[in-house]
Amino acid sequence: MRNRQEIRGKGKQIAGAIKDKVGTLINDRDLAAEGRAERRAGQVQQKIGKTRRKAGEMLEKVGNAISGKR
Repeated sequence: MRNRQEIRGKGKQIAGAIKDKVGTLINDRDLAAEGRAERRAGQVQQKIGKTRRKAGEMLEKVGNAISGKR
């Protein structure tokens, strides 16, 4: 299951993509650049969230293996 950080990162990616496209359509370079930056920030945020989730899952597996749970 995805965590909050992954979901927020995906939301930033979508919002950034929309700003990028709108900025391109109306020939607003600043808006397009802002959209690209927001999309990249969302990608980073999503990857950090995924890494945290995977680390938590791994720790849970190790804990279960140590305690004998499956």
